[in-house]
Amino acid sequence: MEGSAQAFGEPDVLTPEALLASAVMGGGLPEDAQFHLWEAGLSYQQDEVAEAHLRKAEAIAPGHAAVLIGLYRFYFYKGRLRECLGVARECLAKAQRETNLPADWRDVRAEDAEFSRYDRLMPRFFLFTLKGYAYLNMRLGNLDEGRAAVMKLLELDPSDKIGAKLLLDVLNRAGQDDED
Repeated sequence: MEGSAQAFGEPDVLTPEALLASAVMGGGLPEDAQFHLWEAGLSYQQDEVAEAHLRKAEAIAPGHAAVLIGLYRFYFYKGRLRECLGVARECLAKAQRETNLPADWRDVRAEDAEFSRYDRLMPRFFLFTLKGYAYLNMRLGNLDEGRAAVMKLLELDPSDKIGAKLLLDVLNRAGQDDED
């Protein structure tokens, strides 16, 4: 029955309206935390000020996806990839907990969640986070870990809606330029 999962309150089946109000999009975020995220964005060019606002938001709403995404983006765009990787691990753990996936991403199987459906918020969040995790590991020189994450993405998303094949191509070309 179409829409029956929504009627029974399944948390990760979302209509477009529910998606906008979801935790990943900032729903349920305390006003004080939202204020600090906003201020972090306004003071982006002042690293210490922006990071202090992000940490205040985190203290108010620890583990909230909007705060984690704010921290991830800040560290990523500032080139602070090790710190960004730490946040990616927190995001993975959040998605795994909230989707009842195994604690180790390597143990996640395609049948554990509906990864191919765009209306399944947390499984999609897991995939996008795993892609970021793979990319960050590659950038930091952890090529084996990056490759393992990419291969897991391709297992969970065989139609490659996430775009993991591009990362695999980069990995496969790594080192080839040195040989030419």
